[in-house]
Amino acid sequence: MRVTARQHPQRRYVRNTSVAAATAVALAATCLALAAPAATATAPAAPHAAAAGATLPFTSVEAESATTDGRTIGPDYTQGTVASEASGRRAVELAAGQSVEFTLPRAANAVNVSYSVPDGQTGTLAVYAGGQDTGKKIALTSKYSYIDTSSIAGSKTHHFFDDARTLLGRDLAAGDTVKLVADSAVTVDVADFEQVAPAADAPAGAVSVADHGADPTGAADSTQAFRDAIAAAEGGTVWIPPGDYRVDGPLPVDDVTLLGAGDWYSVVHSSHFIDQGSPATGRVGLKNFAVFGEVTERNDSSPDNFVNGSLGPGSTVSGMWVQHEKVGLWLTGDNDGLVVEGNRILDTTADGLNLNGSAHDVRVSDNFLRNQGDDSLAMWSLNAPDTGSTFSSNTISQPNLANGIAIYGGTDITVKDNLVQDTNALGSGIAISNQKFADPFFPLAGTITVSGNTLVRTGAINPNWGHPMGALRVDAYDSDIGATVDITDTTFTDSPYSAFEFVSGGGTGKQVKNVAVDGATVDGAGTVVVQAETPGSASVSDVRATGVGAAGVYNCPFPQGSGTFTLNQGSGNSGWDTTWDDCSAWPQPK
Repeated sequence: MRVTARQHPQRRYVRNTSVAAATAVALAATCLALAAPAATATAPAAPHAAAAGATLPFTSVEAESATTDGRTIGPDYTQGTVASEASGRRAVELAAGQSVEFTLPRAANAVNVSYSVPDGQTGTLAVYAGGQDTGKKIALTSKYSYIDTSSIAGSKTHHFFDDARTLLGRDLAAGDTVKLVADSAVTVDVADFEQVAPAADAPAGAVSVADHGADPTGAADSTQAFRDAIAAAEGGTVWIPPGDYRVDGPLPVDDVTLLGAGDWYSVVHSSHFIDQGSPATGRVGLKNFAVFGEVTERNDSSPDNFVNGSLGPGSTVSGMWVQHEKVGLWLTGDNDGLVVEGNRILDTTADGLNLNGSAHDVRVSDNFLRNQGDDSLAMWSLNAPDTGSTFSSNTISQPNLANGIAIYGGTDITVKDNLVQDTNALGSGIAISNQKFADPFFPLAGTITVSGNTLVRTGAINPNWGHPMGALRVDAYDSDIGATVDITDTTFTDSPYSAFEFVSGGGTGKQVKNVAVDGATVDGAGTVVVQAETPGSASVSDVRATGVGAAGVYNCPFPQGSGTFTLNQGSGNSGWDTTWDDCSAWPQPK
């Protein structure tokens, strides 16, 4: 699969190997002491409660804010530790017989739990509601965790968390409690509580996969039944009734809608679901069902994806729950006008979604992504530029290797109103980059609009670089930034290192230019507000900072003698008027 080249490591200079290595260790160690605020939710507490991020059907409650007789771990920012990959960098360890009890912030009849068990082990969480045993047990496994990615330099064993869900079998009100009791060692990170609607009915005229022999128990392979139903639908709707269906082979789709009764009811088990060797010519709809894969490692030569290829112009993907795939959607070919909205993409070993060139006017919005093993959302302009496409109002949590949102080349791209939190190794919250990975690559062009985004605890040590990556990175990795990059109204909260970073990640001193920053709130930066490491310039206005760790600006272009970086400060800046004065050493986070 073509994912291999794109996913290769970010390699870059190290000014002085021994200094950089020592600095990386010191920075990571210092970050153990960084304070993370108590958090009660990783998602908006109610629809439209936050300006940035998705409107979600669930509310997340952190285990460390619940009642427990277990042990709270973290905060931790050291790559390769369980706490560093947790939401809020903190979680709760339970031994056998210990529990964590959540108080519901709103009505719910279902829960999804993000957890980690020791490598090679399994377990259960018994579920009590309002003090009564529900008889439900959430099965836990390390099967989909502990990923090693040897092809990516600087990576370590990662991807410690997984998700497991259950319907509670009763309706609970706000203020009721749900207690989870462990039968063996487990780390509980966060619980998502949801009021799940009843299963929907089949629409009139839909072709049911059951009528073509699909097995709702999952005992038999239903691949041919799905293919026969798709052929019989003749451009209409294929109905997936409630059940668990095993689909062992990939499905071709064209001018058809696959519709389920809801993503808690209609469940397909497939590690390679949609694979389009050639572009679809008609619209495709994928709506309201779940796809669970069995991907336990990252093999970049295999298309172990929910969607691989082209869905065709004007297609839609909505109301989906996608989990345990390598990539959620790896999109190539003609996807013009595609809309991907209102989905959950969890626990992938690589990207959540990647627009892999030729993506025109694609809108990806209102999705929730957690625990990706590479960029959660990416556009990569390989073979042809992505143009006019938008990532908006998405909530991204805990990408454990690489960025929350990454734009690698492309023309007239928009990234707006997203919430990204808790990036880990090799990753910024948002990266705007000319890193090509492979040719033919189409660098950034036109206007790149980055507006209204909120970045919480984002930015991380890059072990290949020997120093940190900022929460929002503009990277002239393989070529100068020639596009106009407009960055407006960004909120940074508790960045472990810098807020803004301007860099040439290839270490060749390519210029970052044509960048305008207008409006930002920096509430906590471990090192500096602006980290400038390459020649070029940026204009910065109305950036207000508090809680800055070392200095306002680090301005040390590399390679030495490659030029200067000019920071043109306009009006309204405050709280970051000092400059780090020692380019031989990295500032320590505070």
